[in-house]
This record gives sequence, structure tokens and C-alpha cells, in this order.
Amino acid sequence: MDFAFDSRTTELLDRVRTFVDGRVAPVEEEFAAEVEALPDRWAFTQAPTLKRLQDETRAEGLWNLFLPGERGAGLTNLQYAPLAEAMGRVGRLAPAAMNCAAPDTGNMEVLAEFGTPEQQEQWLKPLLAGEIRSAFAMTEPDVASSDATNIETRIERDGDEYVITGRKWWITGAMNPDAKIFIVMGKTDPNADRHRQQSQILVPRDTPGLTVVRGMQVYGYDDNDHGGHAELVFDGVRVPASNLIGEEGSGFAISQARLGPGRIHHCMRCIGVGEMAIEAMCRRANSRTAFGRTLGEQGVVRDWIAEARVHLEQLRLLVLKTAWLMDTVGNKGAHAEIQAIKVATPRTIEWILDKAIQTHGGGGLSQDFPLARAAAQVRTLRFADGPDEVHKNALAKRELKRFAAE
Repeated sequence: MDFAFDSRTTELLDRVRTFVDGRVAPVEEEFAAEVEALPDRWAFTQAPTLKRLQDETRAEGLWNLFLPGERGAGLTNLQYAPLAEAMGRVGRLAPAAMNCAAPDTGNMEVLAEFGTPEQQEQWLKPLLAGEIRSAFAMTEPDVASSDATNIETRIERDGDEYVITGRKWWITGAMNPDAKIFIVMGKTDPNADRHRQQSQILVPRDTPGLTVVRGMQVYGYDDNDHGGHAELVFDGVRVPASNLIGEEGSGFAISQARLGPGRIHHCMRCIGVGEMAIEAMCRRANSRTAFGRTLGEQGVVRDWIAEARVHLEQLRLLVLKTAWLMDTVGNKGAHAEIQAIKVATPRTIEWILDKAIQTHGGGGLSQDFPLARAAAQVRTLRFADGPDEVHKNALAKRELKRFAAE
């Protein structure tokens, strides 16, 4: 087995690491301070530091690395994996600086694969250029959204328009006023087969009847330097029928096509978070003394560090295997592995972050280190793109089916 990256990946990885470590990491706190000082604290894309970094990544060819094909860098999932990991080490800033941040990545992939030429011209083109941001509105407060077929938001045809009525929440990035377009999932035909009831439609932010109600917090963090997570109300929102993505009833299938790459991108970046946490844990352990010895000389701390490294290496191999399968047999053929990494990654990184926080003592809980914020963000991934229990259930059914005929 050959575990080496190809020459293009190695060359790009060196450039991305150099950029992230040399230019992004040193200005992370400056960026955060700029965001807090903005007239609209949700408009993180207006921060001067981010704009400058985006100009630099464009100039250096480190822009839109996530997108395969001629519109992006043309990388495979396996080639992109270590690059996303490197970005994840400074997750508050690096992905956005390279136009590789969720939810825009998934939305661009949807528009690239399913959008009409007119939709691509109007919305995909400015998203690829980093001129606007976007949001994906699926989750709802009044139903168990772990089952996407429960969604109650209605998308009803009325002549040459669709009328949208419903409520959404946890809509990532939607508090940012630069999120000019929302992809909204709702029901066009409640009487159809349960997986053909849903459709997806484009709703511009300034459409009458669309209200951004509030930003939501995760363990007290509002993620304003990512555009927040919003609650939305659609009250008789009207958009042209041409805003429908694909055909009526294709919304569930489109969401599954979107979420596969989205899940692995989250996992790739999370490995970078794990590397950041291990590095922070080791630096702290080498520099702090308790009971006459450095923390690094304490057996329990050494056990945490060793276990963290073992867990992270196992996880990385599983993610790389999944990326390779997506490239070779397609997303459907890699479905079980995508579910496995979706379950394993947040849980593993949560554990590593917990031990890094413990090593830092009270400081680990504070805003003086990135660990507490990272822990809050990683915890959300056990819900985002489907909760652990849904993926475990599907994995178990697959395993049981293998032996059902015996």
C-alpha cells in the first residue's frame, strides 16, 4: 500500500501550510478584534484582515481548492483532504481566507451540479469570486429535523412564482448581511412519496417576507466570526419559479448529494483541530510545573498525549480511505465510510480537546486559548448534517443485512 501523497498534493500542502502558519495564524486574534469592532458584528467578511488574506490567496492560487472540475482547483477528495486539515488548524480564519468555508462550499457544489446556467451566472459566479456569501436553510424548530422528511416549510406553486412559508433555525452563516442568497428546503407535495415531497429553491436575502429573527448561541458562543447561526421566518415569501433547483421533488436527493462532501470536509478540517489541540497540550505540558515536575512528566498527562496521537492517526486513515473511495467508487459507494467518519470524527476530536483543556487548567476554559471555542464548535458536528444516532442506525442496518441470509 502506498500512503504517500502525489506530487501535486505535496506541493500544494507545503504552500497551504506555509500560508496558514506564516500569515493566517499570526493575525487570528487581530481578525477577531476587527469583527467585534464592526458596525455590524455579524459581517465578518468585511474585516480588513480577511479581505487582505483573500486577495493574497487569490494571487497565490490557493483559492477555491475544495471544488473539483474546471471551476475550482480540479483536486480529488484525496488530494484536498490534507489541505483542508491544514486549514482546520486555524479554523476561524483560514477556510474563509481561501473561500473554502462551509456552508458556501456545499452551496457552490449544489449550484455547480444542479443549477441552471442562469442560476450559476447569478449566484455561483459571485460565490466563487468571494463577492457574496450564502446559507443552506433546512433544519426547523418545530419538527425532528434528524428525519429530513419531517420538514414542514411549504413551497407552493402559484402561477409563475413559488410561495414559501415556514420557520428555520440553526442556519449557519445567515446572520452575515453578505449572505445574499439562501438555498431553502421545503415541501412542494406533501402527498408524494416521502422522499419526493421536498424541493430546494433559491431565496435572495432581501425578498419581502423573509425575516432573520435572531442569532443563536452554542454554549454561549455566537460564532459571529463565521456569520452566526440564525432563526429565520418565511411568511408568504414569493420568488420566481425559475429559482427552483432541479425539479420538484428532487430536494431530498440534492440534499444527500450536498451533505456527503460536506460531511467529509468537516472531518478533514476537524483533524486539523485535533492537531492544534495536541500541539497546545504538549506545549502546555512542557511549560507548566505541578508538584515538583512538569505536567509532561506526569504519567496521566503522558497517557492523554499518547492516546490523543493514536486516536488522531486512526481517524486520519479512516478519513483518507473515505476520500479515496469517494474518488474511485463515488459517494454512494463510500456511503458507509462517510457515515463512519461522521460518527467517529467529532467524538474523537471532542476527547482530544477535553484532554487539552484539562492540561491547560482553568485557562483551557477561558477565551485566552482557542480550546473552549473549538470544543463548542466541534460539539455541533454531532448534529450537523445528521445526528450520530441516525448514522449509527444506518451503519448497523448495513452490517445486519450482510449476515441476514445466514
